[in-house]
Amino acid sequence: MLPLAGLSRILFFAAAFAAAAAPLHAFAQQGNPVSGQPSSSRARKLFSDALDWQRRGEENNAISSFRKANKEDGGRCFECVRRAYTLAMGIDDFKTARAAVDEGMAAANTDADRALMQFWLGMAWQREGVQDRIDKDFVESCEAFKAALALDPAFTATHFSDGVSFAHLHQDDNARAQFTAFLKQDKELPALHPRARRFLENLDLARARMAPAFSITTLDGRQVSLDSLAGKVVLVDFWATWCGPCIEALPHLRKIVQEFHNQPFVALSVSVDEDAGKWEKFVKANGMTWPQYHDGGSGISLAALFGVHQVPATFSINADGVLEDQHLVGDQHIDDKLKKLIDQAVAAQNRSSPTASSSHP
Repeated sequence: MLPLAGLSRILFFAAAFAAAAAPLHAFAQQGNPVSGQPSSSRARKLFSDALDWQRRGEENNAISSFRKANKEDGGRCFECVRRAYTLAMGIDDFKTARAAVDEGMAAANTDADRALMQFWLGMAWQREGVQDRIDKDFVESCEAFKAALALDPAFTATHFSDGVSFAHLHQDDNARAQFTAFLKQDKELPALHPRARRFLENLDLARARMAPAFSITTLDGRQVSLDSLAGKVVLVDFWATWCGPCIEALPHLRKIVQEFHNQPFVALSVSVDEDAGKWEKFVKANGMTWPQYHDGGSGISLAALFGVHQVPATFSINADGVLEDQHLVGDQHIDDKLKKLIDQAVAAQNRSSPTASSSHP
């Protein structure tokens, strides 16, 4: 397994969940051929080069080529800006992310376009504030979110992100106001609603390193969201049928599932296989009876939310939804970590309700 970027970047992918559902507005259709991609032949060549750099894991070269493609295209390439920004955020290069936003802002022709750029700017400042623990960065993010809402009051994801920044500034009344506004106004991001309600109940969670909010349908037809699993420890395992280390770790994962059966614990296996049929056949043939999800369909990618670029990649999440660690499933330390987290979950259940049951979902 190749090393991934720091876990702190996962906060960006959690926010990207909200951003992904937001409309791309007119900026993506300003005469560009496909989803805001470049129109000129020279820009398309630079865009193709950037994709090659990205596939090779050369993020800095990819970012540079995407920005050059946008410049060559007269600053009209939405997809160039989006990819440059996302890659820069993924490697914690917040200065470059903000530069990409400036380039996008220069070509934004509508208030909706400019609101989207302000939202991205706010997320860059917020991420930097989380990483460096600098209040000024959160203040800058709040200003950007305020500008986004002034430009497009219907951009409801901004209320949620603004609430997080206010929480980090310990401006709790403002944070509650933003989470409340999000819940009252939002119609497009239902998977974030439980998270917003939990933040309202406990603002310390808004200041914590929360795992990305998601809502999925598993192979057996169950609807599972992270926030619906509150009170349970969650192990999210990214794997593929073609991944040798993943297959080698399967017996250990099965042992973990069996060991913590009937405890406040859920294991979720997320396949990144391209061939869904092959994945489903493998799951059934190998008796993988715990929740299974194929990440290759439409909608939000869990791998993108968790910042996963290589498998295996496994994450533990405590009963409050706080992201704890990234592991290799074959590592014996994961068993000890899970037992500690589960003991804490059981203790919390006993404190809240002496007769509480800790059955598996």
